[in-house]
Amino acid sequence: MANLSLETSVAERAVVIALRGELDLAGAAAVEQELARLERDPATTLVLDLSGVGFMDSSGLRVIAVASQRAHELGRRLALVPGPEQVMRVFEITRMRERLDFVDDPRELTGGA
Repeated sequence: MANLSLETSVAERAVVIALRGELDLAGAAAVEQELARLERDPATTLVLDLSGVGFMDSSGLRVIAVASQRAHELGRRLALVPGPEQVMRVFEITRMRERLDFVDDPRELTGGA
């Protein structure tokens, strides 16, 4: 997988950002921009779907940690759909899996079926 693509969808009071590709230094800026844009949206829940991420480094982890803190400060929820094993390993090694909110399916939060 190369580069990173984002697909943002809105459902009721949640916004889902599906990521595909590599969440590294090059892709982190795009995620930060999209999150900043969405801060103006009235949705109370943001979901980052990592299921399509094939690689993530510390830059990606930093973006997610900052987004989680920012969501908390704004009274919002940031939830993550787990990625593949190699991506989840980054969260486990850093013990961030214990501090972040993971959900199996974004539809749990968006009112979808």
